[in-house]
Amino acid sequence: MSVTPLPVRRRLSPEESREAALDAARDLLVELGPQAVTLKAVAARIGRTHANLLHHFGSAAGLQQALIGRMAGFITTTIRDTVFRQRAGEHDPREVVDLAFDAFDTGGAGALASWMILSGNEDALDPILKAIHDLVDELRDDHHDELPIEDETLQLVIMALGDALFGAPLTRVLGLPRERARELAYGALMAGGAGRQG
Repeated sequence: MSVTPLPVRRRLSPEESREAALDAARDLLVELGPQAVTLKAVAARIGRTHANLLHHFGSAAGLQQALIGRMAGFITTTIRDTVFRQRAGEHDPREVVDLAFDAFDTGGAGALASWMILSGNEDALDPILKAIHDLVDELRDDHHDELPIEDETLQLVIMALGDALFGAPLTRVLGLPRERARELAYGALMAGGAGRQG
């Protein structure tokens, strides 16, 4: 009788192990919500030990902060690239609005940030705040709208975050289309861009 050998688990470098953990954490966040992003759940998802993840992140809060930092970097890089592309051609604020709303809603950043704050992690927003600050600094020089870029950014982020957390039930009870907050954000950006130089 032959015995089928168990599959050999490939040894991952520390960076590969960390990236695999963050990928799994992102999947858990989207599938099950922020409360599911624990060291135990992520370890089970990638076939690693709890101790291995503890070594990389220190705690569940550390894992969540690393995840939100990675998400913030991806979101702001995507928005920055979109803005630069638009500045070189046709400007369409709706694309930037959709990127921000998608990141906080379907991307899970809004739920994760809120969960971390409510769980007592006071530093939870640091990665998001730093990424937004750096993005605004980078985009400020060629910004020609009537509203300062800081005001436009504040308005868009607050609307996107609020919509991610409360938009679905609120639009439902008010009898509004689910996309209404995006439409309002787009209208506000268009109004703020009335002084845009062609």
